[in-house]
Amino acid sequence: MIRLLVLAFVLFGLVSCKAQPARQKAQDKPTVLTGADQVHDILPTLKNKRVALTVNHTSLIGRTHLADSLKSLGVNIVKIFGPEHGFRGNAADGELVSDSLDLKTGIPLISLYGKSKKPTAQQLADVDVVVFDIQDVGTRFYTYIGTMHYVMEACAESNKKMIILDRPNPNDFVDGPVNDKPLKSFVAMHTIPIAHGLTVGELAQMINGEGWLLNKVKCDIEIIPVRNWKHGEPYLLPIGPSPNLPNNQAIQLYPSICLFEGTVISLGRGTPFPFQALGSPELKNLGFTFTPVTIKGVAVKPPHENKLCYGIDLRNEIPARKIDLSYLLKMYALYPDKEKFFTSYFDLLAGTPKLKQQIKDGLTEEQIRTSWQEDLDIYKTLRAKYLLYP
Repeated sequence: MIRLLVLAFVLFGLVSCKAQPARQKAQDKPTVLTGADQVHDILPTLKNKRVALTVNHTSLIGRTHLADSLKSLGVNIVKIFGPEHGFRGNAADGELVSDSLDLKTGIPLISLYGKSKKPTAQQLADVDVVVFDIQDVGTRFYTYIGTMHYVMEACAESNKKMIILDRPNPNDFVDGPVNDKPLKSFVAMHTIPIAHGLTVGELAQMINGEGWLLNKVKCDIEIIPVRNWKHGEPYLLPIGPSPNLPNNQAIQLYPSICLFEGTVISLGRGTPFPFQALGSPELKNLGFTFTPVTIKGVAVKPPHENKLCYGIDLRNEIPARKIDLSYLLKMYALYPDKEKFFTSYFDLLAGTPKLKQQIKDGLTEEQIRTSWQEDLDIYKTLRAKYLLYP
């Protein structure tokens, strides 16, 4: 018996010794460094240059905004271009943003979600280089990549250099229908699936490489890549990228449920849990309830404002790493007046009229997903050419 106990302790010690390095290795994993975290690498390029920033509230180095950091380092920032939701990220979805002056830095702010979505040649005339640093969420219809496209186009047309400070993709997978060219819009600008599986730096390379800018012009881009991250590794955002994506649950649900923006179903805008609930006043058989209200800077006149909605609570769901159609198929099946379920916006979000018709025809999720496969295979081959973090 004593020999057996001694042997057991020896074996336990060997297992413990082998397990310890694995635990240690996990603990010692290097910190992910965004392009902005490596800002000193671009200082030589910015020296004695007139610099414009395309940034918003996500453009942080730790807790400090990129604009504040660059200004403290002596960089001459002559203007800031702001995307949807504004430079400080406090404008509601779809709310037009006006040009203004940043009170903290005194730098002129030019809105790219107001009168124009593209910088003019006049606005770039006193600029030598543009720095882009905005956190994307990996979906075709998130407008920040549309802003990047137009800034690239304007820089190419005015012969200005553009530096892209890259950031990881928090929804890093490839799935969904690929955009049909006839439906090109600010939420469907590129021939890519809903979940494109790229960082903004990789997408910028694809936009250049595939000739997607107007007249096939090429933008002179320099990408500061992310360090210590590669595709397939999870990444949780330290800050909500827009007012209605306040946490990582909403961010991870977004690729699957944003399609409801093209239906009569509320996504919880105007509640404390936007993009984490689904409901309608017509779904009285569902037990979860919420009432959307206007919240300044977050939701202005949200769908079903001041009406009691019945639906489902997604706050404790485990988001799938795919375009999960189960929510859409369920809500369509439950909605009493199916002729009113979809709005005209749905096809723009889906990037194709086929998805709406497939749902109306009663196809299963598996059948719909199978119909995407050929286009997704072609896209994945294209995507492989532009990967920085394979």
